[in-house]
Amino acid sequence: MAVAAAQESVIRGKIARARRFLRGVMSEMKKVSWPDKRELSAYTGVVFISVFFTAVIIWMVDNFYTWALKAFLG
Repeated sequence: MAVAAAQESVIRGKIARARRFLRGVMSEMKKVSWPDKRELSAYTGVVFISVFFTAVIIWMVDNFYTWALKAFLG
């Protein structure tokens, strides 16, 4: 009986901590300044352009190393 009561107490403590955590999460989510549709579109465009330029740079470096390796190995 004592073991079951101790286990139940541990479970209740974990549930209480989870509830406290979720209340804190909800409180913080209310404080977030969410972007409007226009801002979100602008940010998305910036991300796409950044990814595109990064991909181009990686492609250029890869092609250079491929050329250099072929020239070195013959």
